[in-house]
Amino acid sequence: MRPDIADVRLADQVFAPHYAAPVRRTLRADAALREGRDDAAPVMVELRAGDAFDLLDVTGGVAWGIAIGPGLVGYLDAALVAA
Repeated sequence: MRPDIADVRLADQVFAPHYAAPVRRTLRADAALREGRDDAAPVMVELRAGDAFDLLDVTGGVAWGIAIGPGLVGYLDAALVAA
C-alpha cells in the first residue's frame, strides 16, 4: 500500500483514501522493479519479459504494482507493461 492507494484485497486490513483492483498484465521486456518512482530509486529485483505483474496504478509513465513471482510491490516503466 501507499499513503494514497492500496490494493482492494487489503480493504479489510488497512485504511486508504482509495483502493484499486489489480489488473494482471505481463511485461513486454526486462524491467527493474524499484522502491520509488524515479530512476535513482534502489532496484529491488530485475524482472524478465513475460513475467506477471498486477498493475494497480499508472501515473506519469510510471506503473505501480505487484511483481507476482517475487511477491514484491514497486515501480517500473509503464511502457514495459503489456496492455
